Amino acid sequence: MIRSLLICWVLLTATSSGKPTERKTRVNQEEPLSHLQHDDNKSFDYDHEAFLGQDEARTFDHLSPDESKRRLGIIVDKIDSSHDGFVSEEELKLWIKNVQNRHMLENVEHQWNEFDLNRDGLISWEEYRNVSYGSYLDGPQTETEYNYSHMMARDERRFKVADRDGDVSADRQEFMAFLHPESHEYMKDVVVQETMEDIDKNGDGFIDLNEYIGDMFSAEKGAQEPEWVATERQQFSEFRDKNGDGKMDREETLDWILPADYDHAEAEAKHLLYESDTDKDGKLTKEEVLNKFDLFVGSQATNYGEVLLRHDEF
Repeated sequence: MIRSLLICWVLLTATSSGKPTERKTRVNQEEPLSHLQHDDNKSFDYDHEAFLGQDEARTFDHLSPDESKRRLGIIVDKIDSSHDGFVSEEELKLWIKNVQNRHMLENVEHQWNEFDLNRDGLISWEEYRNVSYGSYLDGPQTETEYNYSHMMARDERRFKVADRDGDVSADRQEFMAFLHPESHEYMKDVVVQETMEDIDKNGDGFIDLNEYIGDMFSAEKGAQEPEWVATERQQFSEFRDKNGDGKMDREETLDWILPADYDHAEAEAKHLLYESDTDKDGKLTKEEVLNKFDLFVGSQATNYGEVLLRHDEF
């Protein structure tokens, strides 16, 4: 199986499915805290995944509220890195970022042995190519639904950018940058390049309004254009196309897909603090966190919850 279908297009998964009238997005802000909708009026599932980890979530309905609170209290002690008895916004933000980073590291570990064929602690481009494209390289070169040669060339380019020391092999940090380029500053140029290659249909090196809308919205014949499309046209003119030349260049595309002025971890930390800080002193006591345990953990645990279940210290 050609694994690059899952990796080469990792930034584009949000654009590959859904109804024709649904909005598709290219905006990325590092590894997402959760792919769930953030709507506390419906559930706290987004907050649970952001606070504990998204992919490793598992239910722990067998835990009583008292036991859930006890285990959450242990987490609170870990978040309080200053050991002053309070959880600050910065400590909460750091915790959420660490959860985010742990998810990426676990993703690397999950795939590592599959690619490190000679078990030397590195993944060479040759190893990655053979595992990802071996069936394509070994078989007859025929026309297929996907252009595997193009995908392989893109993967090789991204791999070489991630390879900071230039030895044509990736250690774990470099492989993480390859798998999650949107979360690494030095990978942003290749993220922009891949995005522009996908959207710039006329190949002029820019993204015009039609290309911008066409990437997010596929109109069915005779279907009425949804209202959000008109809003996006306005967004393009007023905010995306900063120099007013009718198209987005590389810098404008970077500002669009990887906005520098918004930090999801910081926003989530502010949200959790606002919802839990009953005395409004700008920091959380353990009691305040436990009083809102449903917001932080609810009836759902993650890999961290499994650690709590396994270790004697809990």
